[in-house]
Amino acid sequence: MADGYSIPVEMTAIGIAAPGGPEALVAQRRPVPAPGEGEVLIRVAAAGVNRPDVLQRQGKYPPPPGASDIPGLEVSGTIVAAGDGADQLIGQKVCALLAGGGYAEYAVAPAGQCLPVPQGYDMTEAAALPETLFTVWTNLFERAYAAPGDTVLVHGGTSGIGTMAISLCRLFDVSIIVTCGSDDKCAQALDWGATHAVNYKTQDFVAEVKRITDGKGCQAVLDMVGGDYVARNLDCLAEDGRHVSIAVLGGAKAEIFIPQIMQRRLTLTASTLRARSVGFKSLVADELVRTVWPFVAEGRLRPAMDQRFDMADAAKAHARMDSGAHFGKIVLTM
Repeated sequence: MADGYSIPVEMTAIGIAAPGGPEALVAQRRPVPAPGEGEVLIRVAAAGVNRPDVLQRQGKYPPPPGASDIPGLEVSGTIVAAGDGADQLIGQKVCALLAGGGYAEYAVAPAGQCLPVPQGYDMTEAAALPETLFTVWTNLFERAYAAPGDTVLVHGGTSGIGTMAISLCRLFDVSIIVTCGSDDKCAQALDWGATHAVNYKTQDFVAEVKRITDGKGCQAVLDMVGGDYVARNLDCLAEDGRHVSIAVLGGAKAEIFIPQIMQRRLTLTASTLRARSVGFKSLVADELVRTVWPFVAEGRLRPAMDQRFDMADAAKAHARMDSGAHFGKIVLTM
């Protein structure tokens, strides 16, 4: 391991005492992790808070084999040490996608999953980019092939995923319809750049999509709900439309009418990101550097920021997410 900084033996991290509510998050003393071959050690400036962190806290989403049991899937900070093959990165300011370990003063990341933070870009905002950016890009733009001129439907329009989808669609000339749980949230989504926003509590989003598209339907749906939403989502799709599932917050089982899929040539696909290989995530990072990072460097892609909490207040950050009142990303600062 090559290093150019004084690195302590121990650090403060936020662990999960036992599955439960936000109070399960407690400060702990942990050894500073050592980077292996092709990995870097990041002195963390900030860490994004994401829905998978909440599920892990509740005992519903264990980390994949070999990953840290400390929650946190994205960080920003400075590379202070590196394993073989990555020492040229020491000193660089980066944001990184992790499989775990972000709620800590130091975190290890594969070098290929690190993205450079442009000069002058806010490090707290940088910490809020990787998880939602990787997720939306791989699922909406790669698996669902969203292209300029398309119309897409994304549920959870004011979430981290939803607000990132809005930002990317705006940059790539894709019309986006989002669903939200109140008129106020619909207004927030529209202010952020959504083309249309539907209050799913007072409006039938299937009817609204058909109205907005003059009965043609949308080219793609990005779904985090699952359950009975799947069949309704299929009703929203145009011929040859693509449906991508990325979570099942509303239920893990769905009943669908297969002849509809056959007759209209629909595609149903899905993915998870956390357990994918380092090689795959590194390829995605390379693609993001080429296609999206110029917008970051120009300041045209910034995450929607909700609230910032000190790392010691991680429980308050999770309570904020549990409330559903947030708009965009919640971030812990070190």
